[in-house]
Amino acid sequence: MFKQKLSHIPEPKLTFGYNQKLSDPRDGITLFGPFTRSKLVGQVNIGIIGPHEQRSYVRTYLQKIHQPVFSANPDVARPYFPGLEAAFGIHLNFGAIKEIDIPREDIDKYLKYSDGHQRVFHLSNLYSDKLIKYYDQEDLSVTVWFVAIPDEIYQFGKPQSKIPKSEANVWIGLPKKERNSKDPFLFTEWNELKEAYTFEVNFHNQLKAKLLADKVVTQIIRESTVAYETIWINKDKIEYEHLFDTAKAWNISTTLYYKVGGIPWKLGDIRPNVCYLGLVYKQVEDEDNRKACCAAQMFLDSGDGMVFRGNIGPWYNPTTKEFHLLKKDAIELLSMSLESFAEKSKEITGKFKYPDEVFIHAKTYFNDEEWEGFCIAAEDKSEIIGVRIRDDSNFKLYRDFDYCIPRGSALLIRENFAYLWTKGFIPRIQTQLGLETPNPLSIEVTKGAKDIETVCKDILALTKLNYNACIFADGSPVTLRFADSIGEILTAGINIKSEVLPFKHYI
Repeated sequence: MFKQKLSHIPEPKLTFGYNQKLSDPRDGITLFGPFTRSKLVGQVNIGIIGPHEQRSYVRTYLQKIHQPVFSANPDVARPYFPGLEAAFGIHLNFGAIKEIDIPREDIDKYLKYSDGHQRVFHLSNLYSDKLIKYYDQEDLSVTVWFVAIPDEIYQFGKPQSKIPKSEANVWIGLPKKERNSKDPFLFTEWNELKEAYTFEVNFHNQLKAKLLADKVVTQIIRESTVAYETIWINKDKIEYEHLFDTAKAWNISTTLYYKVGGIPWKLGDIRPNVCYLGLVYKQVEDEDNRKACCAAQMFLDSGDGMVFRGNIGPWYNPTTKEFHLLKKDAIELLSMSLESFAEKSKEITGKFKYPDEVFIHAKTYFNDEEWEGFCIAAEDKSEIIGVRIRDDSNFKLYRDFDYCIPRGSALLIRENFAYLWTKGFIPRIQTQLGLETPNPLSIEVTKGAKDIETVCKDILALTKLNYNACIFADGSPVTLRFADSIGEILTAGINIKSEVLPFKHYI
């Protein structure tokens, strides 16, 4: 009989340069450099696109983080940044940075559009059209583009955003009843306006989606992120923002290193030849409210990730509010993932090998039809285990100390069910992850069989694979951390084309 117990899982370690292991990414990179330090070193080519003023802000900031960045108030939770080249072994040749101008007057013109669809569609086109043109016509390779945007694009390029009322505002668009018409309009102008309504009102997602087919890697930078001292006049606000200088330098540099092809760190104690798959669903705006897009995020034991787009189909059940695949689509999605894993294995080891185990993470239970599809795809190739992971606010643990329950606490309830605290007090940084009393994740092995403590250890480790931020850990495993944002990018427009692409194209 299974015996319930409360245990503590030691903080997972990460592997850095020289195969050295530490628990904090910033400690590891400072002392030993990134994991791929011997494979990616020296000069890298980047580009900056945006208005002249915003490009200069980004260029100045990139020059700044080649030098050490210190915290305004020394804090173990906010360690200093040693500089891009000192930390990651790469540097930018500022004499060779490719720059593309986006006239500020063009941005200001579209910022006056009161129709959000038209405003965001045209603003994102200003950037995407020129990046695609460069990709098609220029020979000089640019590994990653910094997309420099004014704060107004960030402010008025989000869902539900509205520009202030003004006599200068411009109404250009279609009446609501005409926006979803399937028949072409008599007037060419109306047909051109109609395309904007096939995209989500979200500048970030639209831009990422429009560049997927051409495999353009971007990093969007808001002007106040890197030039707040120049832009702001409120001294108290500026002084407060200084507290985050080192964190910004770590985050932007880590993301840059990953997007130019490096692996900052990998999991230190992960079992070899194991694959983790996170399912991604996003409803598609359509008359049939059952339609949704499905995709999968695959993360290898090396730390890198891939995204596979599946089909659009009736995956959503309005009654249960759950997403489930048909058998044939489950077969197709997992088959793509397994073949990609084997190809990656061949690149690294020279042998075409499927993973020994595949853990499929989802927020809902798997139904019999989709699981049968997964089993067919994995037959004679890999063992598959289905794991349901959810935030759970119904259960809390407290202790009589200044800080909350430590991160890594696990309450093992049954042989297939446990509560896992991925947030909580962290001794290394002498503070807690999260501001409030943390909620656990409920972890349940719903298909297949695996020791629940082993599953919890894996999930805790997967909270340390977010290369979009150089922090101690996340509260969610990377298999689910970006699920919503990836789904939104894949459904940002109705004709988004995407093959199997590395994870860096989506963050």
